[in-house]
Amino acid sequence: MNLTLRIWRQQDAARPGRFVTLQAEHVLPDMSFLEMLDTINEGLASRGEDPFTFDSDCREGICGACSLVINGVPHGHKQGTTVCQLHMRHFHEGDVITIEPFRARSFPVLKDLMVDRSAFDRIIQAGGYISVSTGQANEANAIPVPKEDAELAMDAAACIGCGACVAACKNASAILFVAAKVSHLRLLPQGKWEKDRRVWNMVRKMDEEGFGACSNIGSCEAVCPKHVNLDFIARMNRDYGIAFLKAKLKHE
Repeated sequence: MNLTLRIWRQQDAARPGRFVTLQAEHVLPDMSFLEMLDTINEGLASRGEDPFTFDSDCREGICGACSLVINGVPHGHKQGTTVCQLHMRHFHEGDVITIEPFRARSFPVLKDLMVDRSAFDRIIQAGGYISVSTGQANEANAIPVPKEDAELAMDAAACIGCGACVAACKNASAILFVAAKVSHLRLLPQGKWEKDRRVWNMVRKMDEEGFGACSNIGSCEAVCPKHVNLDFIARMNRDYGIAFLKAKLKHE
């Protein structure tokens, strides 16, 4: 299979970038998208040219590092899939594939297709944890958790922090990511004690990092590789409203 690739090249965030056109020849259908990019880079290196930079780690759909926009869609057109799980059999002979980095002010380009997503780390540091010291881990069945709550918490915890929701949102909002991280802790007994402080601090940190507001369009849910849904945003908004009222009453 022979393909034409339009790949974004950019030295760093301070300098403008541009698309360059490369030919991908003899691409095997069973290659993953990242394996195809590796092959292109090997060809560039063998000719003494600078390989393009892209991010990846686990290549198992777990880490979320493979942050690429493929033909205008974060992670590509196949739903519920990260780039490393996207295979070339989903493309056709002669296709033109445009590959670019996530576009968001809070995700500055480091080089070519790699962006700095450390803003997500700082949001987690603001409250995405349980700070109560419980000593040695308790027996798993010591604290009963309703089945519905356990399943919802697992659905929220499925978020891998890839940033596709930000890249798809016209406002570059991180609210689906924050809602997932807030919800999966808030739903469990161990996390309920700090729920007000957690949601307050994480939402404020999200705003400080320059992410936009939510317009409730749902583009974030549509591109999420782990199918995190908008219900968690509604849940987080309720928790944030309660935290706001408590803080206001406390200071009156």
